[in-house]
Amino acid sequence: MIEVEHQGKVGIVTLARPAARNALTAQMMQDLFRNVQELDASSDINVIVVTGQDPAFCAGLDLKDLATTYKDIRLSAEGSTQQHGLLPRTSKPIIGAINGAAVTGGLEVALGCDWLIASEKASFADTHARVGVMPGGGMTIRLPQLIGINRARQMSFTGNFIDAATAYQWGLVNEVCEHDSLMTRVMEQAKTIAEIDPHSVREIRTMYETLGNRSDDDAYLEEAKWSRRWMKERFDAASFESKRDGIISRGSSQQ
Repeated sequence: MIEVEHQGKVGIVTLARPAARNALTAQMMQDLFRNVQELDASSDINVIVVTGQDPAFCAGLDLKDLATTYKDIRLSAEGSTQQHGLLPRTSKPIIGAINGAAVTGGLEVALGCDWLIASEKASFADTHARVGVMPGGGMTIRLPQLIGINRARQMSFTGNFIDAATAYQWGLVNEVCEHDSLMTRVMEQAKTIAEIDPHSVREIRTMYETLGNRSDDDAYLEEAKWSRRWMKERFDAASFESKRDGIISRGSSQQ
């Protein structure tokens, strides 16, 4: 029910229970968590993509499996520093390829990604209140970070769906593309990241996680200290010019 594929340095994790719109059972959640952890630990993988089999990204938790699922979520989360919503904490970027509806627990899986690219067929909803379940996968943390507290409250209190265009306008997704082009576009970005020194990507990602929600003066000082430490310990002056020239050349060719 969870499929894993390697394409070069990119690991693709697919929720594969299409007849149930990829609704998550307890076993699927455990497998998803473990598979992402394994990809993060693999020296062969630099970027992770999470998607679903059509027609949906993920319809949320399997309600017939809810009691077991809730128990297992609690057991896996209690005392764990590895939990980041419904996905594990990772050192590598995760891109969400949202091919259809992402609902409640499915939306929480999406929110665990670094950013989202959506098909024109994608839609998003938080129905926790409607079904009488409380969010436990990062909804009340990550959703307001992306779309603002008032819009997050609107989604959670009403349970209404928003379409891909609205999700883009609100900042929930970075891009919307034609459905048949979704994975092509996601893989373009993933492969671009995979070409970059993974240590640099990992360090900047850690900086965002540590400092991204702060705006105080100490945060600026901490970033400056972080930069100086990296330059002293890790900067490769010998390869700097060739890397810079390659970036400029690539940018010019894309104009």
